[in-house]
Amino acid sequence: MPSETSRTSKRAPEQRVTRQRLAVGRTLDDLDDFVSTQELFRLLQERGERVSLATTYRVLQSMADENLVDVLRGADGEALYRRCAVEHHHHHLVCRNCGKAVEVEAPAVENWAAGLGARHGFTEVAHTVEVFGLCPECSAPKSQAV
Repeated sequence: MPSETSRTSKRAPEQRVTRQRLAVGRTLDDLDDFVSTQELFRLLQERGERVSLATTYRVLQSMADENLVDVLRGADGEALYRRCAVEHHHHHLVCRNCGKAVEVEAPAVENWAAGLGARHGFTEVAHTVEVFGLCPECSAPKSQAV
């Protein structure tokens, strides 16, 4: 089960565009939900893309550093990635059952975090917030065959 997101407010230097980076990007563009590096690597192999597992890890990390992908941590600590639908800070509402994630704005959380930091003299305050529940499909009663 995902537990946190990793996003920074500063952009890392842009990386060189390689064949492998383009293949990873195209594959992420075709996905709606978060995916592990291992799963993404498997999808790349199925598509006939020649990208090593180590390169897949490096490309995903550089894309995360550039805020081009959202990152959640699974219950086992494994990083899960998804192409960002929005380019500014946001949070996720994540289904505990199927992993479906919805990007959400939370201005009250932003104000609370900034105020909390200011009250304690902190600057450059950052935070992560993920909300978990069951999506409508997973919450719907299962029809039983008669």
